Amino acid sequence: MKAEYTDEIMDPSGFVLLSDFVPGIIQEIRYHSTYNFIGDRIDGYEEPCAILTKEAARAITSVSNEMMVHGYRLKIFDAYRPARAVKHFVLWGIEDQDIRMKPYFYPDLEKQELFMKGYIAKQSGHSRGSTVDLTLLNMKTGREIDMGSPFDLFSEISHPDCRTITDEQYENRMFLQQIMVRNGFVPIDCEWWHFSLKNEPYPDIYFDFPVASEYLRR
Repeated sequence: MKAEYTDEIMDPSGFVLLSDFVPGIIQEIRYHSTYNFIGDRIDGYEEPCAILTKEAARAITSVSNEMMVHGYRLKIFDAYRPARAVKHFVLWGIEDQDIRMKPYFYPDLEKQELFMKGYIAKQSGHSRGSTVDLTLLNMKTGREIDMGSPFDLFSEISHPDCRTITDEQYENRMFLQQIMVRNGFVPIDCEWWHFSLKNEPYPDIYFDFPVASEYLRR
């Protein structure tokens, strides 16, 4: 759907820090770091914090509460993503010849295939503010549970329904997916970690304010 290029895209009034709703949530915001498929900090990520719409944050709170009963904590890799970050992805894919992170994130694909196969989009649901990338941490071990592939590995093995992984890894994916769906999120078919709020409040707006807590407290 075409973005609405109005003043709305810079208005963070409907957004919150996820940590304000889920105190102590684990955050490893990859696009604020250099450990991502590009290898640089991504445009618009000024602070390593997860930001979501209020509606999505409330739903994640319910997910977190349910997971805690089962002995798990949520670990967030990405949430709201500014439109400028998506532009960074696209320009890297079109113009940049740098493939230094290929062995880690897309070992079996060429850069151009990342777009054709749907791993990177020219407009991302993340920019609408109600999409989250996450996994589970076992509270007893302090480690991520085994999902069969790491976050942002662009490969068929990362598809939620992939059956070349072990039964335990598949069951872990389905456990995460079932609880996310029960709390109002929908998955996609190529990334086990990616979920969007079904009834998202801004289905037609792609926001572009930076990822930083100061923008939410003005």
